[in-house]
Amino acid sequence: MSSPVVTRFAPSPTGYLHIGGGRTALFNWAFAKRHGGRMLLRIEDTDRERSTAAAIDAILDGLTWLGLDWAGEPVSQYGRAERHREVAEQLLAQGRAYRCYCTPAELEAMRAKAESEKRPIRYNGAWRGRDPSEAPAGVKPAIRFKSPQEGETVIDDQVQGTVVIPNKDLDDLIILRSDGNPTYNLSVVVDDHDMGVSHIIRGVDHLTNAARQTQIYKAMGWRMPVMAHIPLIHGPDGAKLSKRHGALGVDAYRAMGYLPEAMRNYLARLGWSHGDDEIFPTAQFVEWFGLENTGKSPARFDFAKLENLNGHYMRHTADASLLQSLVAFLPHWEEGKPMLKALEDEATRTRLLRAMPGLKERAKTLIELAKSAGFLFAARPFPSTPPPPKFWPMAERSCFLASCKF
Repeated sequence: MSSPVVTRFAPSPTGYLHIGGGRTALFNWAFAKRHGGRMLLRIEDTDRERSTAAAIDAILDGLTWLGLDWAGEPVSQYGRAERHREVAEQLLAQGRAYRCYCTPAELEAMRAKAESEKRPIRYNGAWRGRDPSEAPAGVKPAIRFKSPQEGETVIDDQVQGTVVIPNKDLDDLIILRSDGNPTYNLSVVVDDHDMGVSHIIRGVDHLTNAARQTQIYKAMGWRMPVMAHIPLIHGPDGAKLSKRHGALGVDAYRAMGYLPEAMRNYLARLGWSHGDDEIFPTAQFVEWFGLENTGKSPARFDFAKLENLNGHYMRHTADASLLQSLVAFLPHWEEGKPMLKALEDEATRTRLLRAMPGLKERAKTLIELAKSAGFLFAARPFPSTPPPPKFWPMAERSCFLASCKF
């Protein structure tokens, strides 16, 4: 590739780093690594009511545990709001946007009318050609992008192929709210352009956004990044991924005792393939990874496959390295603190290391490994448990039975 490859991972800090986000980050990271480029991290925190510092910390922690690094400091989208407003005003000055003075009541009436007529809910362009001098008193305007009304918007997607969306299906979206805050589709375009992003790799649920963003790129005369919309992740039954399928945070998988290298291998195979290869180190994945081998169909998450893969990695991890992984894991397991304390003793660590070859053969997670090693940490001498009555001497058993009330 002639120009430098720059990808970005841009999560919203409204919760944990979910497994789909982890897969998206992995694909962006691997693509940049393969082409000698960089992956940037942008926190899309414009939703101030739902964005939290704790969620940002959870995202950074999840990426770090997965072993995915990024170039430079994370960028706050909210911190760039003034730049977004500047571009909105530029579009307004160029006649590619306009002020909309519709009141909330008028917008609700549009919505209700569309619902009653069973039409898609879209803005009807009421202020598209009106003079601002007609604006009602006391109404703060929003700024809307003047979307083309005829023709088509074409997206040459590296995964989905050529996607054509009729412009009549795209209304004039708000790019600057009446309170002066920029909206998602404007902010994303401005940030990707200013950050020099060359390739946008994200979920296929953003495909409609891609059409709107393409129109803004063209209106500004900016170079379009290469787009690749990867398939979503479904459960093993083909239904939308839910918590019962595994739609958990990356931190939950760490707490369940999975190894980060096993998670990277498993996530790599969700929507991407390299022939029949199922098990491969991360370095090999980076060497192989390409958008051309990414499928269109939803990937299926399967806990059984993940456990088996994790078991393979545990069996093939050097004993000393696996001990280090266990020690790093124990603080994230609610039952792990006593074992972590016991492992401060060098003799105990040595005993566990000697037992590791046999223990790891039977364990599929670090929790199973820790539980099977429990005998090494039990107090000595072991507490004795009296045998059941059927093994007592006959005289004692007779006395016991005589005392029972049947």
